[in-house]
Parts: sequence; structure tokens; C-alpha cells
Amino acid sequence: MSYINTFIALTLGILSGVITGLIPGIHVNLIAVLIISFSSILLAVTTPVTVAVYIISLALTHSFLDSIPSIYLGAPDAGQELNVLPGHRELHQGRGHNAITYTLIGSLGSLITCVSLFPFFIITMAFIFPYVKGGIGYFLAFIMIFMIGKDRGKRLKSAAAFFLSGILGLIVLSIPNMEQPLFPLLSGLFGFSILLVSLATNSIIPEQTNQPLTLTKNKLTKAVSAASGVGFIAAFLPGFGSSQAAIVATNIVGDIGDEGFLTLVGGINTANMLLSIATLYVLEKARNGAILTVHKLVGAITLSEVVLFIGVALVVAGIATIIALKISKIFAHYITRVNYAKVITSILVFITILTIYFDGFLGLTILATATAIGLTASYWGVGKNHLMGCLILPVILFFIL
Repeated sequence: MSYINTFIALTLGILSGVITGLIPGIHVNLIAVLIISFSSILLAVTTPVTVAVYIISLALTHSFLDSIPSIYLGAPDAGQELNVLPGHRELHQGRGHNAITYTLIGSLGSLITCVSLFPFFIITMAFIFPYVKGGIGYFLAFIMIFMIGKDRGKRLKSAAAFFLSGILGLIVLSIPNMEQPLFPLLSGLFGFSILLVSLATNSIIPEQTNQPLTLTKNKLTKAVSAASGVGFIAAFLPGFGSSQAAIVATNIVGDIGDEGFLTLVGGINTANMLLSIATLYVLEKARNGAILTVHKLVGAITLSEVVLFIGVALVVAGIATIIALKISKIFAHYITRVNYAKVITSILVFITILTIYFDGFLGLTILATATAIGLTASYWGVGKNHLMGCLILPVILFFIL
């Protein structure tokens, strides 16, 4: 594979990742499906490894930019659901750009950490996978019981929020032939419900100012270490995704403030994506749509291809960080120049139109139901993390039953 082809694939991947990262509902998996559909045409003009470079560049860039619509617009992508509330708090205190910066610190820090420890992760993965793959369901069940038990005075409400969202998740994920089942589900539970509350309370976005970052070295170390560690777990355990990893990580590190939490969640998706390359190399298994596409195109990957992909990841991370910072400054500048009520209304309409486009009346029904559950959790004063039951309960039941 020539250097020119690698450069072109990397550049196109970054540009595509910027688009998917900024537009809610346009996920990496959607692009992956399109690549598989047109693979015969693509492979007639280039090699499978070149296409793989494009996919990895796209997915990693996406993981750096997807916090922007989550924080500024309240429209979370999968894996960014828990960022919405602390990100919105920062935004309403004039620190929206700081919130994005924290997520980027987490993404870049976790990627560098994971690259440094890549040989260790490969050896560990091969050794422990046979022993732990059967206990995922019980592990997740223990974590959720522990989390609900911590909510003194709200345990019944927290449990109800978990099971309501979990039952909805079971129903949605069991429906065949849905184009984007997670989009209305996650948008309703996390983004739509929060935006409606903001609209009802006449929330106003204050002027976004240049304020110093408050992330301490201690919180940074905890956040990046936890993100890398649980990102490793999410990368090789089936059914244990970034969202579940975030739940586990928050219980490991304890209270690290909004800035530490944003750093943590920002790092998990990136760590998961990078370490999925190790999963493909060691176990010949794919744990997300992007790597599944690489697996279908390339098959088993060699050590030289792993080295190539890691090199690509480092280049992409540096460029994506710069792009995300510049775009965030643009958002921060213009978010207060427009009528926020109209912005919220436009986003709500946009999410609704996308939902109808993807899955019609069924998607709209899911969006409305998920929004109702999200609003109920807000009324109860229950943490939004319990609404991750929409993904966690199906995984628990899949592995235990």
C-alpha cells in the first residue's frame, strides 16, 4: 500500500468523521454499512487495508467530535449519553468550550495511554478472555444493584427508572428491521427530555467566556486511567459497550467533578475504538461496527497492519483534536448570538424528522415513550445514569438467561 493512498484514506476518513461527529443521527455504523454495500466497487480501485485506514480514521475522528452536538445541542450519540447533563451545566455557566476541551483531553490522553500500553493489553487480552467472558451479566447486575443501593431515599425511584428504561430497551432492540433503533431511544431518554425541560423553564445560554480549566492533575490521572482501563474491558468483552463502561468507571473513580467526568467519558469511546484493533488482532473478533467492517474487508490482521493502524490513530488524534477545538470555539461564539428557544425547537424538530426518516411512526413512538421516561426521571430527581438500563438490562438478560 502506497503512502499516497494511506494519506488520501486518512484525510477522507478525518473529513467524514467530522461530518458524522457533528450531525446527530449520522453514526459511524451507518457509514460502515454503506462501505460494505459498495465494497466491490471500492476494492476494484484500492486495497482492503486502505479502506480499513479510512474506516479507522473516520471512527476515531468521530469519537473526538461527537461531544460537540451532545454538549452544545443536547443531542447525544451512543456513548455520549452521560455527557449531556454535566456538559449542559458547564454550558449554562458560560463554560461550553471548557466542557468540550475536557472531553478532548480525555480522548487524547486515553489514546496515548492505550498506545503506550498496547503490548500489555494484547498479552492480557489473550490470557484472561477465556476466564471472564461468562461472567459479564453477573458483573453488570452487581454494578447496577450497587448503584441503585447508593441512592438513599430514592432507591425505589432509581430502580423504577432503571427497569422502565430497561424494558423499553428490551422491546426496541427486539424489533426486527429497524434502521436506527438506538437513535430515538437514546435521544428521547437523554437529549429530548433535557431539551424540553430547558424549553419549559425558558433557559437562556449565557455568554461563553474564556475561563481557566479546573481539571487537576489528580482528577486527570484518575479519569484517563479509568477510561483506558474500562475502554480495554469494553473492547474485548461482548455486550459490554462504552456506556456500560462509563457506569463502571464512575463507580471506580468516585466523585471527580463535572470536569473529571467529562474527561472520563470523552476518553472511553476513543480507548474502546483503538483497543478494538487489539481485539481483532488477538481474538479475531469485532466489538463495534467500524471494526466489524474492517474484519469483513481484511480478515485476520497482521502485526504490521496493527502498527500501521496505531500510527494512523496517532496522526488522526492530533488533527481531530485541533479541528474539534476550532469548531467548539465557533459553536461557543454563535450559540449566544441566536435565540436559544428557537435553537432548542429546531433541534427537537430535527431529531423528530430524523426519527421519522429512519423508522417512521414506530421510531416516533419510541422517541415519545423514551422522552416520557426521561422526563419522569427528571421529575423524580433520579440520576440519568440509571436510564442506561435501556442498554444494560438487555445485556444482563442476554448473558444470564
